[in-house]
Amino acid sequence: MTRKDERKKETRRRMLSAASQGFRAHGFAGIGVDGIARAAGATSGAFYAHFGSKDHAFRAALDIGLDEVIEGVPDFQRTHGAGWVEAFADYYLGRAHRADLACGCAMTTLSPEVVRTTQEVHAVYEAKMATIAERIADGLEGGSRDARRARAWAMLAVLIGGLTVARAVASAQRAEEIASAVREAAVAAAGPTRRAP
Repeated sequence: MTRKDERKKETRRRMLSAASQGFRAHGFAGIGVDGIARAAGATSGAFYAHFGSKDHAFRAALDIGLDEVIEGVPDFQRTHGAGWVEAFADYYLGRAHRADLACGCAMTTLSPEVVRTTQEVHAVYEAKMATIAERIADGLEGGSRDARRARAWAMLAVLIGGLTVARAVASAQRAEEIASAVREAAVAAAGPTRRAP
């Protein structure tokens, strides 16, 4: 690989990171091409050379964000064994994650943005979220595969909605109250877990 190719690859990596963080922190409408390029230390022309459009950058940021969860869930299962749901919920609803929109979970920050996009993006989102639900179901025990998948969807919905509400309130005390209640609901929704092999 030539130095030029390496620089181009590094510029793309920086722009993907800036787009991912920008869309999570500010929403699709809240950040423009110039803002993403500036955060990446690049020009708007370079942005268009790499992505072609803001819509394509959002799609790439969505892919990255949901892939983080697809990879992260099995890590929690391996690291925490049968207690992985509690550990995941503690992380997901924890104060540090609640405060970090830019680097926080894309499921919470980008799902409302997906609602306003194209059917193609909806299909990508659905496929990746289905993979996440399957990964979660892999770590659950009891009942049929369909029943475990249903519990996985319930757990996801509780966590995503709960994090949104906890982030939206003004009071830190109320946010903690919500996070605590949502944690218990998510663990109950998941039901029995299995220890990773």
